[in-house]
Amino acid sequence: MVETHKLTKNQKLVVEALKSAEGPLSAYAILEELRPHGVKAPLQVYRALDKLMELKLIHKVESMSAYVACVQPDCHTHKTVGFAICSSCNGVQELPENVVSLHLDNWAQETGFVRSGIALEVRGTCKTCRENEAAEACC
Repeated sequence: MVETHKLTKNQKLVVEALKSAEGPLSAYAILEELRPHGVKAPLQVYRALDKLMELKLIHKVESMSAYVACVQPDCHTHKTVGFAICSSCNGVQELPENVVSLHLDNWAQETGFVRSGIALEVRGTCKTCRENEAAEACC
């Protein structure tokens, strides 16, 4: 995905930082990670984030005010993005477009609502955290 776009040095650094992160990163966490690479100002990070979102290479998780790299191979063609956010570990999984839009498209058709996009965030507990909680409770 990144290979199809001509990215600036800062954009490449930001997208790689997000790809290698274990979870969502705030703009300031990205800035701190990239300082050794010459990124010194928040504006440098925000410009890169804006362009990467425009290219749909990354997403903003609004409720966390943080960013994640896109993991859906053809996400740039969709008007839909969804996330499952673990309340225990703050892990974020990007949901496949068809999972998010299936019922909402039916609803929109039934009600005559014309949607321009969907951004859905679902909170809960991931499988790993549930299994860890169960293991702690049993012993």
